[in-house]
Amino acid sequence: MSGNPLAMTIRRPGSVTRSPDGVASAPFWVEMLLEGEARGENTAMRATLDPGTVTNWHTHPRGQLLYVLSGTGRAQRDGGPVEELRTGDAVWFAPHEKHWHGAAVGSPFSYISIQATDGERIVDWLEPVEISR
Repeated sequence: MSGNPLAMTIRRPGSVTRSPDGVASAPFWVEMLLEGEARGENTAMRATLDPGTVTNWHTHPRGQLLYVLSGTGRAQRDGGPVEELRTGDAVWFAPHEKHWHGAAVGSPFSYISIQATDGERIVDWLEPVEISR
């Protein structure tokens, strides 16, 4: 997005891409909704994962909010239980909290993710998740 950062901006749909390699158990669909550029600005995306696809463990330097749009998902913070996520759930991961999230085995999963930038970083990707099905 360009122009006056204080002005209303409309982003039209259509810029859906696949996730980068090495961030999940399988590629998933990503649509960037808002791309923060300066420290503290928000970045927002819509993600859609096929059944059973989960992200790698990761952290966000300034935290992350997930809002579940559809499907059934799962999430886990390091050391905590695996939690089921359903449509309408909102999940907050604190800054630097190691976690993962993804689609349940029998359901696609779609969510909005909002996280603030920390310089040029919004996420630090870690190792793949080992889940007992």
